Amino acid sequence: MTTRREFLKGSAAMMAAMALTPPSIAWAKNSLTLGKKQIDTIHDGTLVLPGSFIFAPMPKDELAPILTQYHLTSDRLEPECNMTLVRDGEKVILFDVGSGPNFQPTAGKALEALEALDLSVEDVTHIVFTHAHPDHLWGLLDDFDDPLFPNATHMIGKAEWDYWMDPNTVNTIGTARTAFAVGAQRRLEVIEDAITFFKDGEEILPGIAARASIGHTPGHMSFEIRDGSESLMIIGDAIGNHHVAFEKPDWASGSDQDQPKAAKTRLGLLDQIASENMRLIGFHLPDGGMGHAEKHDGGFRFIPEV
Repeated sequence: MTTRREFLKGSAAMMAAMALTPPSIAWAKNSLTLGKKQIDTIHDGTLVLPGSFIFAPMPKDELAPILTQYHLTSDRLEPECNMTLVRDGEKVILFDVGSGPNFQPTAGKALEALEALDLSVEDVTHIVFTHAHPDHLWGLLDDFDDPLFPNATHMIGKAEWDYWMDPNTVNTIGTARTAFAVGAQRRLEVIEDAITFFKDGEEILPGIAARASIGHTPGHMSFEIRDGSESLMIIGDAIGNHHVAFEKPDWASGSDQDQPKAAKTRLGLLDQIASENMRLIGFHLPDGGMGHAEKHDGGFRFIPEV
């Protein structure tokens, strides 16, 4: 008898064969070793967003030269979506699960990205969420509403879980994000009896510590990976783009749920990352999302590692 998992694998293979994905696409964008850990960024596709999603609260006159500098328009943004994969001995740790097939047609490519690294969903031992927005969470379930990663321990910050599972969130988050709340609750309920929680400062896995980076969402977490003097910060959406978030980190961004807290978080992260010469991985940063931050002209700039 064909199991549901076998059916899904066969269907996924068929869809991949039929897809019009250019053969040259680089699913695994960046790679490095940190001690015994192998760290890769894998490509989940791109989003298509109105510029106002980020730029709406920003001063237009001061924003214009930054847009010109980065060859952007104020109308449309197409940020990359780059998840982080850490392999440490027998552990295969995926930070966020991407958006799955039901958010935007240009995203949700995580299965192809894993396949390019000769990995399957069964190989993943841990899923760690930065936060529960659709492009980070909605890839959690398969077509039968079962967990897509059947062997993985799922982990999320307790404050983030409490926010999205609160029945009042759907009524208080604002109409533009109501679908975010409904979608998050539906997916998280499936793993409610098997979720592992953590708090700020905890070592969630050997050499990986949670770092509260709230503002983008109420319980957003970043993750600091250290081995001796080497370090890397997985920042999720705490630093959500490579242009205004670096040039003007104190500006309010329309993408953040609590804009003042998010700005304070950005400044603190960027100052630490630049001062300590840490590598960083951002979910929506370009060229695979991995690089450095350096102080520049009163702000910062992103230096991709390519």
